[in-house]
Amino acid sequence: MEQTELSRPRNSALALFLTFSRITLSGFGGLTFWTRYVLVERERWLTQREFLDLLVLAQLLPGPNALNLTVMVGYRFGRWTGAAAAVAGFLTCPCLVVIGLGVLYEHYGALPQFQRALTGMSIVAAGLLLSFVIKLATVLPRRLLPWLFGALAFVGVGVLRWPLPWVVAALAPWAVAIAWKEQS
Repeated sequence: MEQTELSRPRNSALALFLTFSRITLSGFGGLTFWTRYVLVERERWLTQREFLDLLVLAQLLPGPNALNLTVMVGYRFGRWTGAAAAVAGFLTCPCLVVIGLGVLYEHYGALPQFQRALTGMSIVAAGLLLSFVIKLATVLPRRLLPWLFGALAFVGVGVLRWPLPWVVAALAPWAVAIAWKEQS
């Protein structure tokens, strides 16, 4: 059942600020995994499908995907005030953490222990990304063509190292045309 604008739940600006602050403070190695976890599994503000739809739109818009998603979720649950609060929560704590880490890296970045810690964190980040991809794949359609387009995009960008805008420009019209035809 589709929610109307009037029946859609509203969240306070403080709840949006705190939620997105928590997401970004937990998001080492990739915010998308944590954003999905918090918004879908923990807070239950979005369904898995709603999250995937917003994520796709966020990736198509210019700018950082996670920030685009933050704005859309904040606006959905709190209009302009919610969007501003979500973005403030998204940016404030990470900016302070990155400044602190930058100072630490400047002083201790050459130490072997520090280098090993960074290597370990990158392995954890790769594991989180793989877990996220597997969870999102469970809500994708069980038809061949969407998976074919995903594989073609992966080969174009990940294997052949073609620029993402070129791959999207080449595949998107075909994907839209096929989806349009299937809807008719």
